[in-house]
Amino acid sequence: MKLADILSQDCIMPDIKATGKREALEEMVEELAFRFADLNKEKLLEAILERERLGSTGIGYGVAIPHARLKGINSIAVLFGRSIKGVEFQAMDERPAHLFFLIAAPEDSNTAHLKVLARISRLLKDAGVRKRLMEASAQEEIYRIIIEEDGKL
Repeated sequence: MKLADILSQDCIMPDIKATGKREALEEMVEELAFRFADLNKEKLLEAILERERLGSTGIGYGVAIPHARLKGINSIAVLFGRSIKGVEFQAMDERPAHLFFLIAAPEDSNTAHLKVLARISRLLKDAGVRKRLMEASAQEEIYRIIIEEDGKL
Protein backbone atom coordinates (compact mmCIF):
# COMPACT_ATOMS: atom_id res chain seq x y z
CA MET A 1 0.00 0.00 0.00
CA LYS A 2 1.44 3.34 -1.08
CA LEU A 3 0.89 6.50 0.96
CA ALA A 4 -0.74 8.06 -2.12
CA ASP A 5 -3.56 5.52 -1.61
CA ILE A 6 -4.37 6.79 1.88
CA LEU A 7 -3.04 10.36 2.16
CA SER A 8 -4.59 13.30 0.32
CA GLN A 9 -3.12 16.76 -0.07
CA ASP A 10 -5.88 18.31 2.04
CA CYS A 11 -4.73 16.12 4.96
CA ILE A 12 -1.42 17.98 5.22
CA MET A 13 -1.07 20.47 8.07
CA PRO A 14 2.05 22.54 7.32
CA ASP A 15 2.13 24.39 10.64
CA ILE A 16 0.67 22.89 13.80
CA LYS A 17 0.29 25.72 16.31
CA ALA A 18 0.21 23.69 19.56
CA THR A 19 3.41 23.17 21.54
CA GLY A 20 2.08 20.60 24.01
CA LYS A 21 1.47 16.94 23.23
CA ARG A 22 -2.25 16.80 24.05
CA GLU A 23 -2.97 20.09 22.29
CA ALA A 24 -1.09 18.97 19.16
CA LEU A 25 -3.01 15.69 19.13
CA GLU A 26 -6.30 17.57 19.56
CA GLU A 27 -5.40 19.90 16.68
CA MET A 28 -4.56 17.01 14.34
CA VAL A 29 -7.56 14.89 15.39
CA GLU A 30 -9.87 17.86 14.80
CA GLU A 31 -8.55 18.26 11.24
CA LEU A 32 -8.67 14.55 10.42
CA ALA A 33 -12.24 14.21 11.77
CA PHE A 34 -13.24 17.23 9.66
CA ARG A 35 -11.92 15.47 6.54
CA PHE A 36 -13.47 12.03 7.29
CA ALA A 37 -17.17 12.05 8.13
CA ASP A 38 -17.15 8.59 9.75
CA LEU A 39 -14.52 9.62 12.32
CA ASN A 40 -15.79 10.62 15.74
CA LYS A 41 -13.19 13.09 17.00
CA GLU A 42 -13.86 12.41 20.70
CA LYS A 43 -13.47 8.63 20.27
CA LEU A 44 -10.40 9.06 18.08
CA LEU A 45 -8.73 11.42 20.56
CA GLU A 46 -9.54 9.04 23.41
CA ALA A 47 -8.07 6.08 21.47
CA ILE A 48 -4.93 8.06 20.52
CA LEU A 49 -4.39 9.21 24.12
CA GLU A 50 -4.90 5.65 25.38
CA ARG A 51 -2.25 4.45 22.92
CA GLU A 52 0.11 7.20 24.10
CA ARG A 53 -0.35 6.04 27.72
CA LEU A 54 1.10 2.67 26.68
CA GLY A 55 4.22 4.46 25.43
CA SER A 56 4.97 7.53 23.41
CA THR A 57 4.73 7.22 19.64
CA GLY A 58 7.50 9.81 19.46
CA ILE A 59 10.12 7.62 17.80
CA GLY A 60 12.92 10.19 17.87
CA TYR A 61 14.67 12.33 15.27
CA GLY A 62 11.80 14.82 15.49
CA VAL A 63 9.21 12.23 14.38
CA ALA A 64 6.00 10.97 15.99
CA ILE A 65 3.45 8.54 14.58
CA PRO A 66 0.37 8.67 16.83
CA HIS A 67 -2.06 5.95 15.82
CA ALA A 68 -5.12 4.04 16.97
CA ARG A 69 -7.60 1.47 15.74
CA LEU A 70 -11.29 2.27 16.08
CA LYS A 71 -14.67 0.60 15.74
CA GLY A 72 -16.98 2.08 13.17
CA ILE A 73 -14.57 3.35 10.53
CA ASN A 74 -14.28 1.68 7.16
CA SER A 75 -10.82 2.64 5.95
CA ILE A 76 -7.48 3.94 7.14
CA ALA A 77 -7.36 7.71 7.53
CA VAL A 78 -4.00 9.50 7.61
CA LEU A 79 -2.95 13.06 8.31
CA PHE A 80 0.52 14.56 8.12
CA GLY A 81 1.34 17.46 10.41
CA ARG A 82 4.42 19.60 10.79
CA SER A 83 5.34 21.77 13.74
CA ILE A 84 7.98 24.37 12.98
CA LYS A 85 8.45 25.17 16.69
CA GLY A 86 8.34 21.56 17.81
CA VAL A 87 6.13 19.72 20.29
CA GLU A 88 7.27 18.17 23.56
CA PHE A 89 6.14 14.63 22.79
CA GLN A 90 8.04 12.47 25.30
CA ALA A 91 10.01 10.99 22.40
CA MET A 92 12.59 8.27 22.95
CA ASP A 93 15.45 10.72 22.33
CA GLU A 94 13.78 13.36 24.56
CA ARG A 95 13.81 15.90 21.70
CA PRO A 96 10.73 17.76 20.41
CA ALA A 97 8.73 16.25 17.57
CA HIS A 98 8.30 18.27 14.36
CA LEU A 99 6.93 15.72 11.86
CA PHE A 100 3.76 13.76 12.58
CA PHE A 101 1.73 11.11 10.84
CA LEU A 102 -1.61 10.61 12.62
CA ILE A 103 -3.26 7.31 11.68
CA ALA A 104 -6.80 6.12 12.38
CA ALA A 105 -7.43 2.54 11.28
CA PRO A 106 -10.44 0.22 11.42
CA GLU A 107 -10.41 -2.02 14.48
CA ASP A 108 -9.97 -5.19 12.39
CA SER A 109 -7.19 -3.88 10.13
CA ASN A 110 -4.16 -5.32 11.91
CA THR A 111 -2.12 -6.13 8.81
CA ALA A 112 -2.89 -2.94 6.87
CA HIS A 113 -2.31 -0.82 9.97
CA LEU A 114 1.11 -2.36 10.56
CA LYS A 115 2.07 -1.99 6.90
CA VAL A 116 1.23 1.72 6.99
CA LEU A 117 3.25 2.19 10.19
CA ALA A 118 6.22 0.38 8.65
CA ARG A 119 6.03 2.39 5.42
CA ILE A 120 5.93 5.71 7.27
CA SER A 121 8.80 4.63 9.52
CA ARG A 122 10.94 3.74 6.50
CA LEU A 123 10.12 7.04 4.82
CA LEU A 124 11.02 9.16 7.84
CA LYS A 125 14.14 7.16 8.69
CA ASP A 126 15.89 9.12 5.94
CA ALA A 127 17.43 12.33 7.35
CA GLY A 128 17.30 13.95 3.90
CA VAL A 129 13.54 13.39 3.67
CA ARG A 130 13.01 14.82 7.15
CA LYS A 131 15.08 17.87 6.22
CA ARG A 132 13.15 18.44 2.98
CA LEU A 133 9.84 18.16 4.81
CA MET A 134 10.95 20.73 7.38
CA GLU A 135 12.16 23.13 4.68
CA ALA A 136 9.12 22.82 2.40
CA SER A 137 7.23 26.06 2.06
CA ALA A 138 3.65 24.92 1.44
CA GLN A 139 1.10 22.13 1.75
CA GLU A 140 1.48 21.20 -1.94
CA GLU A 141 5.26 20.87 -1.66
CA ILE A 142 5.05 18.73 1.48
CA TYR A 143 2.56 16.41 -0.21
CA ARG A 144 4.72 16.15 -3.33
CA ILE A 145 7.81 15.25 -1.25
CA ILE A 146 5.93 12.54 0.66
CA ILE A 147 4.45 10.95 -2.47
CA GLU A 148 7.71 11.23 -4.44
CA GLU A 149 9.84 9.71 -1.66
CA ASP A 150 7.27 7.02 -0.90
CA GLY A 151 7.41 6.01 -4.57
CA LYS A 152 11.11 5.22 -4.13
CA LEU A 153 10.48 2.72 -1.31
